[in-house]
Amino acid sequence: MHKTKRFLAGSYSLHTRFPPAWRLLKLTLTYASPTVVPMTDSAPSDRSRFYSVAELANEFSLTSQGIRFYEESGLIAPARVGRTRVFNYQDRARLILIQRLRGLGFSIDAIREYLNLYKADATGATQYRRGLERITERIRELESKRRDLDETLAGLRALEREAKERLDRALIEDNKTQRSKNNNGKRDLRTS
Repeated sequence: MHKTKRFLAGSYSLHTRFPPAWRLLKLTLTYASPTVVPMTDSAPSDRSRFYSVAELANEFSLTSQGIRFYEESGLIAPARVGRTRVFNYQDRARLILIQRLRGLGFSIDAIREYLNLYKADATGATQYRRGLERITERIRELESKRRDLDETLAGLRALEREAKERLDRALIEDNKTQRSKNNNGKRDLRTS
């Protein structure tokens, strides 16, 4: 059985940097493992829950290096308790959006620009307007690629038809040549 120790976030002098909820965060570290055991706090609300790197990596099918990449890219900024990174519900929501936008082909720079516009104005209109512009650009880009793909596929299908026709003609000729050789060989045997 592993020995565990509990640390209070407040013992790391986080009183001035973090809100009271962070000071109540309890971490369970296992001596036998370099990973952090899943973290929970006593509050029932998802908004008060904290996540470890391992939890988020598992949930989003990422590696810890992938999450670190998003941090280094300025897309998420988790808090730290000692040397441990802890993520709140906002970090998790940002990861959901990041993964969705990445899946739709948006660049890290485009995602960063969009996220940086969060709360740029009271209504969020600036962020939504820029987001809509980027979405429209992406749709045009993909439609252009689709046209290019459709043209390429049409060309390949035509080439495939021609190749099949040539192969059929070649097989017919080959078959005729084989029959001719077989017939000539039989005649030679009869004349001998």
